[in-house]
Amino acid sequence: MTSAWLHSFALFFSLLNPFLMSIYMLGIIRHTDAGTFSKALIQGSLISLIVFTIFAKTGEAFFNDVLHVRFESFQIFGGLIFLVIGYRYVFEGADTIGVMRGAPQHLAGTIAMPFMIGPGTISAAVITGVQLPFTHTVTVIASTLFLSCSLLILMKYAHDHLKTRYSSYIDLYVDIVGRLAALLIGTIAIDMIVTGILGVWQE
Repeated sequence: MTSAWLHSFALFFSLLNPFLMSIYMLGIIRHTDAGTFSKALIQGSLISLIVFTIFAKTGEAFFNDVLHVRFESFQIFGGLIFLVIGYRYVFEGADTIGVMRGAPQHLAGTIAMPFMIGPGTISAAVITGVQLPFTHTVTVIASTLFLSCSLLILMKYAHDHLKTRYSSYIDLYVDIVGRLAALLIGTIAIDMIVTGILGVWQE
């Protein structure tokens, strides 16, 4: 049980990695004050927790019985979305995603989707719901969101205090982590597509 718990936590944290999410949210971090950002991030995390819990509880049945589609189709489509994002990231840089921002009153929804709620995290919620009891699943999801949210808020405060004095280092961080993020996103995208295709083929 401990091994499955740690594996599920590692899976969620790799997808909600605050160091990568800070690149995804670059536009929001640069153009909002710390208080607004923190409030929207917490609200977005709560929205994400509810959505992940629903998918963890219902699992593949939600796709099969409610939407009447294969879960594998969702994986393939999600993989294609990730692939496009990774491709644009490699050739256009972090500003590709950094420009995705909304009005302050809508920031919580903007942060929840697509930054937190995406094909990868929803798939992880479904898989975790299968591997662990429901209470353990909720604990894994909540603890991961709490840790990621806390680190992102700390990064926002650090960015605001260091952006003028160490702007060159921040730009270097964005460039390096952004390129690494593109490689990770592309790898996850291909894996999701292959997994979905193999699932359909086995059926």
